[in-house]
Amino acid sequence: QEPELQRALERALRVREGARRLLPACSRPEQALETTKTLVLCDARVVAAGGELQRRQEARLRGARRPSDAGPGAERVPCRGTVCISDLRIPLMWKDTEYFRNKGELHRCAVFLLLQVGAEIHDTPTVLVDRTLTDICFEGAVLFSEAGPDFELKVELYSAGLPGGGAQGSTPKKLATRLSTSLGRSSGRRARAAMEGGPGSPPSTGGTGALLLPPPGVPAPAGWVWGGFGVCLGSMSPCPRVPPEQSPCWVPLYGRMCCRLAARPSCMDTPAVTGTLRLHAPGAEGPSGPPLFCVLRGPGLLCYGSAGEAEAGQEPTLTIAVTK
Repeated sequence: QEPELQRALERALRVREGARRLLPACSRPEQALETTKTLVLCDARVVAAGGELQRRQEARLRGARRPSDAGPGAERVPCRGTVCISDLRIPLMWKDTEYFRNKGELHRCAVFLLLQVGAEIHDTPTVLVDRTLTDICFEGAVLFSEAGPDFELKVELYSAGLPGGGAQGSTPKKLATRLSTSLGRSSGRRARAAMEGGPGSPPSTGGTGALLLPPPGVPAPAGWVWGGFGVCLGSMSPCPRVPPEQSPCWVPLYGRMCCRLAARPSCMDTPAVTGTLRLHAPGAEGPSGPPLFCVLRGPGLLCYGSAGEAEAGQEPTLTIAVTK
C-alpha cells in the first residue's frame, strides 16, 4: 500500500500548488471560498499521508532490528475494515438578539466538515448557516475503506464568515429550492411557501444543499477557520478552540454531534484462512470421511466437499460456528 499512499501524497501536493496559483486569480467570492477549501483539504491530506508513511517506515526499521525468533502466531494481526458515517447533525444555540426576527445583524457562515480515519480524508459539501437554523445537517454517507482495528475517527468543522448579510428579506429566493431545511416537513413547506411568496415574507434557509454566496463585487472572505469538533469515538463534545463570538466565522455549537456510525471488518466478506480439514467422530480412532475444504469467513468455518464447490458459491456441506 505504500506506493498508493505515495501517489496520494504527490497528488495532494500538485493540487495544493495549483490551488495556491489559482487563489490570486479568483474574482468571485464563491471561487475564493472553494479554492481556500481545497487548500485546507490538501494541507490535511499532505500531513496525514506524510505522517502515515513515516510511521510505516519506523515500524519497518523496528522490525528489522528485532530478532526474528517469534513464532508464526506473532505475525497475525486483526484485519482492517470499512467504516461508514452518515446522518451528521450538529445542534446550534443562537443568542436571543440573533435568533428573533429583526434583532441584530444577520450572521451567516459557510460550513463544511473534514472527516479523517488514518491517512484517509473526506469532506462534506459546503452549506450555508444562519440564525434560522437549529441544526447543521449533512446528508449522504462518508465511507472509509481502510480503517484499522483500533481506528480513530476525527471530525473537524470549518467555518467562514460571509460578508454582506443585510436583512433577512434580502436572502435570495433560490434558497427555497436549493437549500433544504432542518424544520419538520409541514413547517418546512410553510416556510418555503412563505419564502417564495414575496420579498417581505420571512425566509428560511437549510442545512444542506448547494451554497449561495453574495453577488459579485462583495469582498471574498479571508478563509476558513477551524472551530468545531475534535472528535474521537468516545468524545463527541465541542472543542474549546471555537472562534470567539465576535468573529464573523463564529458558529454557536451546542451539545454533542449526532450521527450514524457503522463498521464492518473485511473478514466478514473475504476469507481469512483456507485449508483442508479432517473430521474425527467421537470415539473413532481415525478421521471419518473424506477431507473437507474449509474457508474461515466471518463468524463461521464453512466446509465444502472440494475447493471447486467453494469457488462456485455452493452451499457448504457443514458450517462450524466460531464463537470463542
